[in-house]
Amino acid sequence: MASLRSGSHQLNLNSTFVDDLKWQLALEYSGIGMWEFDAVLDRVYFSEGSKKIIGVSDPFFGSAVNAWNERVHPDDQEVYYKDFQDHLKGLKPMYENEHRVRCEDGTYRWIRDRGKIVEWDSDNQPKRIIGTHTDITTQKLNEKKINDALIIVTEHNNKLKSFAHIVTHNLKQHTSNFESLLEFYDQTEGPGEKEEIMEHLKSLSHSLTKTIVNLHDVVHVQNNKSKQVKKIYIGKEIDCILKLLDLVITENRATIHNNINKKIFLYYNYSYFESIIQNLLSNAIKYKHPDRDPVISIDCIYDKKQYKLIVSDNGIGIDLKKYKKDVFELYKTFHHNEDAEGVGLYLIKNQIESFGGRITVDSTVGEGTTFTIYVKNNKA
Repeated sequence: MASLRSGSHQLNLNSTFVDDLKWQLALEYSGIGMWEFDAVLDRVYFSEGSKKIIGVSDPFFGSAVNAWNERVHPDDQEVYYKDFQDHLKGLKPMYENEHRVRCEDGTYRWIRDRGKIVEWDSDNQPKRIIGTHTDITTQKLNEKKINDALIIVTEHNNKLKSFAHIVTHNLKQHTSNFESLLEFYDQTEGPGEKEEIMEHLKSLSHSLTKTIVNLHDVVHVQNNKSKQVKKIYIGKEIDCILKLLDLVITENRATIHNNINKKIFLYYNYSYFESIIQNLLSNAIKYKHPDRDPVISIDCIYDKKQYKLIVSDNGIGIDLKKYKKDVFELYKTFHHNEDAEGVGLYLIKNQIESFGGRITVDSTVGEGTTFTIYVKNNKA
């Protein structure tokens, strides 16, 4: 009986070994590797399939228990260890994690790592864990391609919206000025005054042509999938924008201090630059304080890393405690102004961010508002 029992036991062991070998071969033929952690020996056994994924041929790979762990990408290690510990603690019925592992040639491959405790010791501690490695690098690369394509589509859609807002905003200012001047022309009787208004109309017509040309440049830029930049002398170009807004400035008795040295320049898309400055100045005048004439200051601070363009006014201000999250959102307005559309600041923010910059706002109700634009100091 003893001999028979011994023979039966040996037969079961051989049968188990054959079954394990069949499963291992089946997995490896499908490109899946296997691993087994032995807590008693404190080592990990890796199948040829697992070692092949990372290009390892060392037959003793795994005798150091952290052989695989040390190859896990630093950015993935925290979640990698946490997922494994959650399974050991019984928080998850199965261990599963996706991480990058360093191969012998120094490159990284994406692995889907799965495992499960299959045996406990007398103290109910994990004694044996078996798992699999699946190379999902191709899948991850395809996911990245899809995500990149989605980002590109979303970006183009945002650019289209942004361009539509640029056209609306920039041309609206011109048409409004034309209407005002023509109205003045009809009301004026003296030939001298009519001639002066005609000069204003000619100047406005020139500015409108320039704006249309710039908008055409934006279309050209979008079609070429790039952002055309040019050398912009900040102070000088702001003076040009002030001439464009001359009628609005005069009507509202606004004082604008352009404190920027005419020698300071940056590389930027001119249409965006014009739109940003024009919108900020128009808003500063539009939302002037009822008890005083608007005073606006434009300053620039710069170093090797970035420019800080600062536009400050003494207008009615914005209640940031109430509206801080909505300041740069589309169609959000903060005052009972009939002309308010909630487009300008949204447009400005998108234009600035498209060049890797950012804009912040500081405002006190009844005292005024300061917008600070941060632009990277990029060479052409």
